[in-house]
Amino acid sequence: MALLRTLLNLVWLVLAGVWMALGYVVAGLICCILIITIPWGIASFRIALFALWPFGSRIERRGDAGLGSTLGNIIWFVVAGWWLAIGHVVTAIALAVTIVGIPFAWANLKLIPVSLTPLGRRIVDTEDAAAFAVGDHRTPVPARR
Repeated sequence: MALLRTLLNLVWLVLAGVWMALGYVVAGLICCILIITIPWGIASFRIALFALWPFGSRIERRGDAGLGSTLGNIIWFVVAGWWLAIGHVVTAIALAVTIVGIPFAWANLKLIPVSLTPLGRRIVDTEDAAAFAVGDHRTPVPARR
């Protein structure tokens, strides 16, 4: 399974990962330059890493996210979120033209929710999340930051 994930991630990296991660890095740099929006920049850099290597990880909502995350996501949506979502849609359309690209187009569409609302989410390994869901609660799911 690890070999398949690595192969999918390498193909993703070439077809869409670099370009989408670059968009998140640009948004993160702009947020960091504006100083008051540094938390959005950090979230953008975290998602850029996920956009580079998404297979084998997933994004889930944090249970402790509150009103601050909601308000922050509204600001993010207005400033950068919808631009990144459009980038995902355009990339997905381009990937869906070929049969080989359809699974990658679908993966690109699955990134749209986090591009619109990045705060209050965390990236976890799918194997760790599956073990936690099955009932192995001895160790908490580590969040990738």
